[in-house]
Amino acid sequence: MITLTEKAAKKIRALAEKKGSAAVLRVKVGAGGCSGMSYEFVVADELKPEDAVSEAFGAKAAVDPKADFFIGGSVVDYEETMMSSGFVVKNPQAVSTCSCGKSFTT
Repeated sequence: MITLTEKAAKKIRALAEKKGSAAVLRVKVGAGGCSGMSYEFVVADELKPEDAVSEAFGAKAAVDPKADFFIGGSVVDYEETMMSSGFVVKNPQAVSTCSCGKSFTT
């Protein structure tokens, strides 16, 4: 299970409004990136029965069991800087991360 910050929830609600549906942020883990595994974010229309669902501040995020094994206990935030913006994961299971924060090793 993951936790959403208020900023992340606000962005998910904005994406849902733009999409015109009750969107869910699906957080995935894929192979790749400079540290071995990478975070992936997809705006989905529905939940799957096997999803671990987190809900906070009026928004939902879903994680499949495989990804939950690697990122369970993480906090998902949304950051905006002069250089970039996007969802970021603060993963307590990560042993190392790349400098951009988009990939990790457990």
